Amino acid sequence: MRLTLTLFVLFSQFLFAQRQYPVSYFRSPLDIPILLSGTFGELRSNHFHSGLDIKTQGREGLTVHAIGEGYVSRIKIQHYGYGKAVYIQHPNGYTSVYAHMQKFSPEIEAYVKKLQYNQQSYEVEAFPRPSELRLDKGELIGYSGNSGSSGGPHLHFEIRDASQKPINPMYFGMEVEDNQPPTILGLFGYALDNKSNINQSNNPIKLNYTKQPDGSFLADKISAHGNIGFGFNAYDRQNKTYNKNGVFAVDLTVNGNPYFSYDFETFSFSETRYINTFIDYERYATHGQRVQQCFLKPYTRLSIFNEKVNNGIIEVKEGMNYMVEIAVKDFKNNISLIKIPIEGKNQEVLDKSENSQTDHYLIAGRDNIYEIGQAKAFFPQNTFYNNFFIDLQEENGIISIHNDQIPVRKTYTLSFDISNHPDADKSDLIIVNLDKNGQPGYQTTYRKGNTLSTRTRNLGKFKVVRDSLAPRIIPHNFKEGQWLSNYRYLKIKIYDDLSGIKDYKASIDGKWILTEYEYKKNLLTYDFSDLKLEGTKHELVIEVTDNAGNSTTLEGTFFRKE
Repeated sequence: MRLTLTLFVLFSQFLFAQRQYPVSYFRSPLDIPILLSGTFGELRSNHFHSGLDIKTQGREGLTVHAIGEGYVSRIKIQHYGYGKAVYIQHPNGYTSVYAHMQKFSPEIEAYVKKLQYNQQSYEVEAFPRPSELRLDKGELIGYSGNSGSSGGPHLHFEIRDASQKPINPMYFGMEVEDNQPPTILGLFGYALDNKSNINQSNNPIKLNYTKQPDGSFLADKISAHGNIGFGFNAYDRQNKTYNKNGVFAVDLTVNGNPYFSYDFETFSFSETRYINTFIDYERYATHGQRVQQCFLKPYTRLSIFNEKVNNGIIEVKEGMNYMVEIAVKDFKNNISLIKIPIEGKNQEVLDKSENSQTDHYLIAGRDNIYEIGQAKAFFPQNTFYNNFFIDLQEENGIISIHNDQIPVRKTYTLSFDISNHPDADKSDLIIVNLDKNGQPGYQTTYRKGNTLSTRTRNLGKFKVVRDSLAPRIIPHNFKEGQWLSNYRYLKIKIYDDLSGIKDYKASIDGKWILTEYEYKKNLLTYDFSDLKLEGTKHELVIEVTDNAGNSTTLEGTFFRKE
């Protein structure tokens, strides 16, 4: 076993030595020790994580620095996603990305504010010229935050190559203390066709294993026959942190021979949604576990693989014995090794998989259109990854589009005929997707005559409902007629209970003002330092519109002397 581990270490070090990245060209983006809450390639919902999530000690406002000289090549401000993000182009061809920022440096902040006021929009995107916002290595670019779809204060940090492919930032000399091997949570076996089985089953099967004195794991011997594969569920931790991060690399051998391997050095954004063919998607949908499968499905299109003999599918023959070893590694080459002994034995299958069939067989490689009661579903070519029997039902106005155990690659169109609804209600109708508890989630709804439609990647239950309730606007840190001379910020809470906030705008004394919307807190914030107000009495007007077209206007008066 020690010899096997030594070979793995030497093989991995050889691979790393072949990759040429500048390990001393860049500095860290932060002035604190690097602790990670997210690793590169980590398995996320519908995508691989494209950078490092660097912990910021649970708070916002830490100084963020340019990792090298260059210029700001892109700025994007959005409510969701990366929130406030800045992109720096470096002379060596790489681009660094800093996301979920709280605010930018004074120079960048002034550039952004001017753009926002010119466009009268909080959400903006700009591509400055190389001469506009130049930066030296280590220069302040802003402050860490929690903007966008961040789940807590941290800095999302990326390095991309000249083609904008993200590269694992660890290759560039980022120092993270780590001497802990990945933790194995589960081991799974897969019989990959109806003629194959593992332990007399051709359903996915969870395998038992025990930890050995040398730290490796040994699975109970399995009997198998035909085409099989394996998968595992695991996480990795670095020193001084309890976050459960993703693993870096996997090597699978059969009888000591390299058979299947991959690592998260790089990938392209165009392929990242194929994560749903890389994991056991059905188990993820039913159990919330992301099991990485060590074999390829015919429709998987990923560039992360190094070795893929027979696409990782192991053909087990009668009377033959096999030893499969899976080495799960982190970037520092700490290894958890799993051994799986296999006896080739063709036995009667007692636990048979059920191939449910419906009235509709969907061919993924062509357009498919179906009528379901008063609804119509149009699935363009390659909406799904593979062919399958799709279940389509209608009951009491609820349209069921299969279930969430099938991954969707591209958006499809679901439309409803609303001609049977009262004319007075039609302007308030929206399409919602019902979750497992029956709670509605708004689907972007388009209206054309008596047809409502939505473009979605969701499956499950859909329904047309009426949203006639307007949003609510509540002053948060001030009252009507109050003196606000000592206030830096004006804060307003906005809410909508069903379709959600679509648009908002605010003005003081008839002039548009920039309000920042923090959807996680339902909060609009205005910074009084943006504009100089004339006089002492001021009229505030705020209008909020939801996705159904309902709107609410708040009008008020406050006093302030500059």
